[in-house]
Amino acid sequence: MKVQLKHRANQDLFYLIICQPPFQGAFCYHIQHSYSGVKIMGYSTSSGADKAEGEPIIFYPPSQPAPLKRPLYASRIPAGFPSPADDHVERSLDLHEHLLPHPDASFFLKVSGDSMLDYGIHDGDLLIVDRAIDAREGHIVIAAIDGELTVKKLGKHAGQPALLPGNSAYPPILLDPEQELLIWGVVRHVIHSLGQ
Repeated sequence: MKVQLKHRANQDLFYLIICQPPFQGAFCYHIQHSYSGVKIMGYSTSSGADKAEGEPIIFYPPSQPAPLKRPLYASRIPAGFPSPADDHVERSLDLHEHLLPHPDASFFLKVSGDSMLDYGIHDGDLLIVDRAIDAREGHIVIAAIDGELTVKKLGKHAGQPALLPGNSAYPPILLDPEQELLIWGVVRHVIHSLGQ
């Protein structure tokens, strides 16, 4: 089964990029969108995705991820003063289990823009988004407002529910009760390249 979502190309606040991690036989993650209408902070979140224009983005169902285990050292690395090295490997860490506890409900997005710098999200960063988490105030979410995508912190501004940027150069997006809001998922991790 494949799900089609319409995406307004070159008009969204950031571009939706589906990554292809090293999964056996998977093209990308399948995203199940709810059209039943969920309440987030008192506002309806029935889907606006089906109203967006443009070419559809197709999501394919995942297959079982291949384990990706790497050594996890027992000692922590200090960010202050150096300490003696400890080469004791405590166990292996499976990156899929660590980063994707809900693989069937997870997907990746690449960020475009600088509106979330104060939250450690930079232009070009890769977001790991989890649809299995219920969005709550304080979560960083992927939201579609009247069909336009954005990444923002779900919160309040002057007592009114809002999507909050992490950069003072951008205003909060105040949520109108009549406005259609769809929470696509909660950002679980940010992968930031140091450019090396």
